[in-house]
Amino acid sequence: MKKVFLAVISLTMLFSGASLFAQDMSKYGENASECVKYLSYYTEYYKQKNYDDATPNWRTAYKLCPPSCSQNLLIQGSELVSRLIAKNAKNTVMVEGLVDTLLTLQDQRAQYFPKYAATAMNNKASYAAKYIKNDPKRVYDIYESVIAANGAETKASVLFNDFKVAVDLYGDGVVGTEEVLNLYQRNLDMLNNIQPASEIEKEQIAKFRTDIETMFGTSKVASCDDLLKIFGPRYEANPNDLQLATNIVKMLSLADDCNSNDLFLNAVTTMYSLEPSADAAYYLYKLHSARGNVNDAIKYMNEAIDRDDSDVKDDAGYLYELAVYCVKNGRNATAYDAATKVPSMDETLAGKAYLLIGTIWGSASCGGDEIARRAPYWVACDYMNKAKAADPSLTDDANRYIGQYSKYFPPAADAFMYDVTNGQSYTVVCGGMRATTTVRTVK
Repeated sequence: MKKVFLAVISLTMLFSGASLFAQDMSKYGENASECVKYLSYYTEYYKQKNYDDATPNWRTAYKLCPPSCSQNLLIQGSELVSRLIAKNAKNTVMVEGLVDTLLTLQDQRAQYFPKYAATAMNNKASYAAKYIKNDPKRVYDIYESVIAANGAETKASVLFNDFKVAVDLYGDGVVGTEEVLNLYQRNLDMLNNIQPASEIEKEQIAKFRTDIETMFGTSKVASCDDLLKIFGPRYEANPNDLQLATNIVKMLSLADDCNSNDLFLNAVTTMYSLEPSADAAYYLYKLHSARGNVNDAIKYMNEAIDRDDSDVKDDAGYLYELAVYCVKNGRNATAYDAATKVPSMDETLAGKAYLLIGTIWGSASCGGDEIARRAPYWVACDYMNKAKAADPSLTDDANRYIGQYSKYFPPAADAFMYDVTNGQSYTVVCGGMRATTTVRTVK
């Protein structure tokens, strides 16, 4: 039956092949007629999905024909060789040879059909990941060659797998710290520059990016000291390089206890000066607050709040955090000013803001007569009532404060001596703060 089939193909070639031979046959090599014949043999079998018979004819065509004669010779050949690998999976020696052939087919496609070079190289990386199991260094070298050849056309999966293998090789002592750090930065940058063709691809890229960052953080590739040794000289040489500063901040943020050094502070300062943003200003607030630089911390937090790229909810969170920080550092007037703005900006923080304002008034030390010195406790209790009304979960704390502060209300007799009575309106001015409250006395 097979002889009959081949005879039919041969007869077909007598007629259709005439036009082929009328063309320039030089692309089919020195033995053009045999090349064309076996191309036709394997192609017919391949079309019928008769891969067992297609394979030996493809092998003959591949030996006879120049790889440049037909892209299908390489594409369909890759499919046939992949099937052979699966079929002979237990024959290690045979599989190794077949994998070499499969990778070579991708190189040839890239060389002779440059329009499809990127696709061929990405396929090569995929085949390496799938079929090379016991030689991670070889897989890594293939990934690196693919990335070098493809540049921006490298698939996201290749960038992820490249870094994954590099981390494994680092653990085996095959690649060094600086190489892994450079790969981390390069591959993330390349992922960030890929323009996804669909929402699904966008999600895949985001997952690869997250996975790389997680892998880097958990691998502990570099200690803080390592990072400082590597990036310190680079920053000194290029203190105004925005990309470098950004990378330094990312790297040091991932290492344990590595954001309290001068390099981190300087890199964030560079980021903020060259590309101001609310996030960068907030970073600087955190850094200066950790160092006890109160004035600088307050300055940068206010800049974060004032920037247009932070929304109202962000600003409310910043204001509340600033108020807490200022209370801890004895800046009650600044804390009060910040906290009073929060309730109108984010009702979810209103209760906490009122509670904080109440403690500020409750700790205020005011001058004047006996009533003036005790009046802040009225205001403190007002805000505690506001706190539990805005956020019932704060009721216990608010009531505890009310119990403490109400003990300091003036006796009725003292109030009478100063011509004030229960229920009377009273304005309190103290330490840069001002509030109107109601007189309350105790017997």
